[in-house]
Amino acid sequence: MASDAKRILLVEDEKVIRDAVQAYLEREGYWVRSVGDGQSAVEEFEKHTFDLIILDLMLPKLSGERVCRAIRDTSDVPIIMLTAKGEVEDRIIGLELGADDYLIKPFSPRELVARVRALLRRARVEAEPQIEVLDFGDLVIDISGHKVMVEGKEVDLTASEFKLLTTLARYPGRVYTRMELVEKVLGYDFEGYERTIDSHVKNLRAKLGDDPRNPKWLYTVHGVGYRFEASEKPADADK
Repeated sequence: MASDAKRILLVEDEKVIRDAVQAYLEREGYWVRSVGDGQSAVEEFEKHTFDLIILDLMLPKLSGERVCRAIRDTSDVPIIMLTAKGEVEDRIIGLELGADDYLIKPFSPRELVARVRALLRRARVEAEPQIEVLDFGDLVIDISGHKVMVEGKEVDLTASEFKLLTTLARYPGRVYTRMELVEKVLGYDFEGYERTIDSHVKNLRAKLGDDPRNPKWLYTVHGVGYRFEASEKPADADK
């Protein structure tokens, strides 16, 4: 096994499946540590560094949901959930817990390996430094530098205001509902009201100097939500 092989933690209580998946992964050159219960999974995760987790949902000692929560408390490592549950609601719960992908049993080991490869590739790209600047003339959003400039002067935004602005500005003309913005800006577990987003938009407009009666960038779509418009498209839009 190469010293730079990606390290995978495989958590599966069915030995036949665990052995088959481990064999496929090792054949592809991955380093694999496999365990058969949730408690062992948490212990292994705390002892070693892994590049990806394959996690069964139905586990003895500690459920896959609890293992996922424990991992997400300290790490953004990619997680693929394996489960016999096929209901849409179960898949949604898994993804909202922090899983990056979801595979329903019975599955093809070849498909699992393909998903592992894709997730690791995506994680590598996301880990690389990204320079992203949206230039709309008077409004410049330096996403990588977390700065916003209006007419050459830096504007001080809260984390939520910055996320709201970048969410809208990345796709000029697209209309986002209030609930979509709540989920993207405040998170799926936010327990407030959809109208909370209106307060963030109001504060953002005030800081940008964007008059809601004659908007330059932030437009209200009545009964729906908001969209971003600008006379100049971002400088990196064609890249």
